[in-house]
Amino acid sequence: MAKISRPSTGRHHLAFVLLLFLVAVGICVPVFALLPSLSSHQSLPPALPRDEKMMSRKFYIKDDMFWKGENPFQIIGGDLHYFRVLPEYWEDRLMRAKALGLNTIQTYVPWNLHEPKPGKMVFQGIADLVSFIKLCQKLDLLVMLRAGPYICGEWDLGGFPAWLLAVKPPLKLRAADPAYLKLVERWWNVLLPKIFPLLYSNGGPVIMVQIENEYGSYGNDKAYLRNLVTMATGHLGNDIILYTTDGGTRETLEKGNAPLYDVYSAVDFSTGDDPWPIFELQKKFNAPGRSPPLSSEFYTGWLTHWGEKIAKTDAEFTAASLEKILSRNGSAVLYMVHGGTNFGFYSGANTGSEEFDYKPDLTSYDYDAPIKESGEIDNPKFKALQRVIKKYSAAPHTTTPSNTKRKAYGPIKMQRKISLFDLMSMTDPVDVITSTNPISMESAGQMFGFLVYESSYISKKSGNILRIPKVHDRAQVFVSCLSQDVDGGVLRYIGTTERWNNQPVSIPTTECASNTSLFILVENMGRVNYGPYIFDEKGILSPVYLDGEILHGWKMIPIPFHNLNQMPHFSFKMQHAKKSSENLEVTNDVGQKEPALFAGEFSINSVEEIKDTYLSFNGWGKGVAFVNKFNIGRYWPSVGPQCNLYVPAPLLKPGRNSVVIFELESPHVDLLLRSVDQEDFTCGSNYSKVNQL
Repeated sequence: MAKISRPSTGRHHLAFVLLLFLVAVGICVPVFALLPSLSSHQSLPPALPRDEKMMSRKFYIKDDMFWKGENPFQIIGGDLHYFRVLPEYWEDRLMRAKALGLNTIQTYVPWNLHEPKPGKMVFQGIADLVSFIKLCQKLDLLVMLRAGPYICGEWDLGGFPAWLLAVKPPLKLRAADPAYLKLVERWWNVLLPKIFPLLYSNGGPVIMVQIENEYGSYGNDKAYLRNLVTMATGHLGNDIILYTTDGGTRETLEKGNAPLYDVYSAVDFSTGDDPWPIFELQKKFNAPGRSPPLSSEFYTGWLTHWGEKIAKTDAEFTAASLEKILSRNGSAVLYMVHGGTNFGFYSGANTGSEEFDYKPDLTSYDYDAPIKESGEIDNPKFKALQRVIKKYSAAPHTTTPSNTKRKAYGPIKMQRKISLFDLMSMTDPVDVITSTNPISMESAGQMFGFLVYESSYISKKSGNILRIPKVHDRAQVFVSCLSQDVDGGVLRYIGTTERWNNQPVSIPTTECASNTSLFILVENMGRVNYGPYIFDEKGILSPVYLDGEILHGWKMIPIPFHNLNQMPHFSFKMQHAKKSSENLEVTNDVGQKEPALFAGEFSINSVEEIKDTYLSFNGWGKGVAFVNKFNIGRYWPSVGPQCNLYVPAPLLKPGRNSVVIFELESPHVDLLLRSVDQEDFTCGSNYSKVNQL
């Protein structure tokens, strides 16, 4: 039974002190600082008034075709996710999609972005969904909205809020579990009323709303799907096309379709498959005359996990496969037209046939899409797809925008500022959770990032063997003789054990005068977003064994790198951010392999010199990086393939720009980062111990 102590204010002392330091170097810890809402700096049209003209405005299905008013309509669309692009770049990326020839944008809605804590709703900054939809309307692009509640999308927990995993008794996700459905209903009671004025029949651009996602690949609970349909129609009415998306097989369509006349079943399938037999199969799961052929995920590329070669698909092959659909009046949505970036801690993961066969996704979500992560379109795939789409698109020709300029700002000298031991020592005792056995991160209230588990043991002369049967996802083990080392803050690194390569850790004997302190730093590398193992709790999820015996008596110490749109409230004095570990010498001794915060800065002379850039982490180990109040994501160049993290220009400013990284393993020998002007996916080996899909 865990004893959990919480401060009444809910504001962690460690978070406060850590923020002081980060602000002192020009950065704070939220993944998404509260970027200005688009509506605050652009004039966006409101949804049109619902007059008589609007009453006759309809988007519907008849004679196995989509119809826009009185005219048949071929959807030539693309997925472009507002939460993977800074708001300042939404219009730029949408204009590039329009220049490709698209007439429709499809986007997911990630529940976890909008409800980071139970009942706390966020629709500002990068979460300003309404402004994104209105911007699509301004650019004469229709919208297909994938409302979830589950989205998959290589996004943490498939878009579910992580706090769902802490609900007791455990929820049954993606099922007709009353407790789960009650939370979905509470969420949709906020989301769907925002969408209703934006429906096409109400003068907005939203022509279709998807419920769930590829449910036929997961379950077969028709009561669950019926509940979702009832909720959706209750808010949106009957003038909107509700749809499902499932793989183009009989089994997945049978399981995933909603058995109601008005719910349209769309399909997806591998690029290169003959589409028309699949579209014929699709008809069997739609009412007569209500099955326009639609590939709602036409794959322009593919995802990449850490430790794999970057995914690439041939441009001409992709374009030829699309033409097979469009040439016979089929509709298609490019997945992705622009992938963007998994900023912060949001990248998801997959598994193989077993839960331990864990495959975390890269920070980059470039996806080998025609519009690259940085917005670049001068590439063979964009040109090949544009050439095909222009044959069939009725959209007016749009001038192709020029590529966004990029700049290398050069080397950035980093300094070691705060060690892991210092971070732990700053924690207020009321924020520490004590328990007989370890508890999950979610149960500890630490939804993203890192959690330290502390215990103690008696060291044997022959050493000890530590075993953690179930850890999600990566655990670094340290020991310390606190009674002797507390003044110096010495943590001795022992080894690492991982979810996908779970091995015992041998602890050499120590010369502690009393019990040896054991510290296990566990990293959440992204929750599984697809398949049977999506109930993916993080942290130490089993007893910890020392020499075959269960080790009891644990403290859970949060390392509060928070996620989501949170603007911290604090005051500070610069000197309070300085720690005793500032400017400690970094050695290559394994005993000094202690995680630490490093800080540096680079200067930009003028507004005109602000351009997109990348941070190169070649020579560093593994960690997470922040630029000017924004978490740009995880890096892991030793495993690869991603070497550089994308830094969009709107994050930068004239003058000094701060960079803070939490390095887990081995800092660069010269403590140098580099700002470069190119992506790089050549790090690591062709195969690593991180399993491949």
